[in-house]
Amino acid sequence: MFSSLAGTLVVLLSISSSVHAAAIPSNDNDVHDHAARSALPGLWYHDESHPAHALFRRQATTASSFPQVGSPTWASAYPAGTPVSSAMPQAWIDALNVAVQANKIPNIAPSVQNTPAANPVYNGVSATDPSVCSGSYGCRVPGDIYDAPAGVMGLGFDDGPLAPSDNLYAFLKQNEIKATHFYIGINIIANWNEFNTAFQTNQDDIAVHTWTHPYMTTLSNEDVVAQLGWTLQLIYNSTGGRLCRFWRPPYGDTDMRVSAIAKEVFGLTAIIWNQDTGDWALGTQGGPTTQSIQTNFQNWLSGPQTTGLIILEHELSDAAVQCFMAAYPLIKQYNWDLKSVASIDGKGAYQNAPDDTSSPVPIPLTAAGNGGAGLIAAMSTSTSTTPPPPSPTSSASSKQSAHPGSGVKTGGALGSKSSPIMLSVSTLALVFSLCLI
Repeated sequence: MFSSLAGTLVVLLSISSSVHAAAIPSNDNDVHDHAARSALPGLWYHDESHPAHALFRRQATTASSFPQVGSPTWASAYPAGTPVSSAMPQAWIDALNVAVQANKIPNIAPSVQNTPAANPVYNGVSATDPSVCSGSYGCRVPGDIYDAPAGVMGLGFDDGPLAPSDNLYAFLKQNEIKATHFYIGINIIANWNEFNTAFQTNQDDIAVHTWTHPYMTTLSNEDVVAQLGWTLQLIYNSTGGRLCRFWRPPYGDTDMRVSAIAKEVFGLTAIIWNQDTGDWALGTQGGPTTQSIQTNFQNWLSGPQTTGLIILEHELSDAAVQCFMAAYPLIKQYNWDLKSVASIDGKGAYQNAPDDTSSPVPIPLTAAGNGGAGLIAAMSTSTSTTPPPPSPTSSASSKQSAHPGSGVKTGGALGSKSSPIMLSVSTLALVFSLCLI
């Protein structure tokens, strides 16, 4: 009997060793910490097959070695102005080419803007043709978001971070309001203190509003990728490795081609709006007044709630910020469920993190378009709930309430190498318990 049990022990240990070898990829250079992380509920993250998970190069393997936000090293990695598509990472070009070759990007010629600030036009085809579906003419691109759920007001602000953002962020913090900030890349570089306040202190959601705020349908495929990619990369490196799920096209100018590029290359979904304050034009000839905006808020907020609200608002000026502050009592009066607009679908603002305080799932570095490895993650094996320390920021902007979990360890599989080892220990305990019977 004992020899039979010994044989069983050998077989079970062999099985255990096989499981251990299969679960942990061999990597002789893997010297980082394998701290386990907590299991995450449901499929909050983007489909693992999506190439976006493989497109962003890691500049760090620990939280402490991410570039310091606001430092010269951090700022110098990005374009100083309009990005040149020929200078963007090859991985982004590869992903675009794969999507084009797979016929996932409509073959629509870029639009033409004949007059500055005028809606772009399309040569030989109507802008409202379903094959084009220009957002500048009110067409809704399938799959993009325009409405909030019934009774919900999705809150977001465009064009920051800027100096007027400080008053807005203080008001949001004081009233415990969560919002999404659709950030312009070059504005993050110039106003990184405000960025840190929104992300770390307020723990608000961050989304993409392109690098320099162009009319996106007028750009080539490659230039669309550059505008989105550099903004994503900057946010990724400034938030401890978070990959945005959402973007907002400047002026609402998207179409079937541009939205497809955003989705297929970067996994981005556009959030548009169903009401426009016009606050971006405050103080201009023919533009709205603060009183007319307040009147619009009154009408929108007192109306039916069967379709939720996504209202276009900006943090461009003190007057624009004040318009939201003045409308906030109305939001409460009419019992709207005020939420950060990036959270209205329940999946969170990031493709690789369930919320703003949880650690991002590690993302592999190799990029190969749709052939990329995707997330190397074993969600069910994570057990620890201890978040890593926050990523560092420049001393002038560091906060006592720094965003928890903004650091991330990378490389290897998510979870701990101890899980397969625990399996072998459990097997041994079973065998020896049988020996005692």
